[in-house]
Amino acid sequence: MSAGRATPGDVRHPTLDYAEVMSIASEQIEAVVRRYYQLVDAQDLALLETFHDDATYKRPGYAEFRGHDELREFYSGERIIDAGAHTIGQLFIHGPHAAVEGSFTGTLKDGRSVELAFSDFFDLQERAGEVRIAARRTYFDDQQV
Repeated sequence: MSAGRATPGDVRHPTLDYAEVMSIASEQIEAVVRRYYQLVDAQDLALLETFHDDATYKRPGYAEFRGHDELREFYSGERIIDAGAHTIGQLFIHGPHAAVEGSFTGTLKDGRSVELAFSDFFDLQERAGEVRIAARRTYFDDQQV
């Protein structure tokens, strides 16, 4: 793979300029990812500030969310989780990417309790001095959420 924008056949995210984002410090990436989980667990829509305006989010059972409006709709209503907490087991950072293995314990809107393992993959990008999430993908060990 060459530096710069992804080309057909690359397995990299198609909209990220890799030469530009390789300069993001690991500490910045970790801070954004940890802040995301703090805000989502607090049910604070300020979590949208961790995403770029045109960010994407893909998770099982839903069409891909694109942009703040669709993300706001999901987090403020469509999401079947009523309350809970994420625990980060491991956080891996490589270049502008972060991978998280963790667990979630909480309650669904229908009242059921849930405990499950998850994996999240983040692509981060710096724009105008702000490091934010450009894309996020979530995977679960089962289909409770």
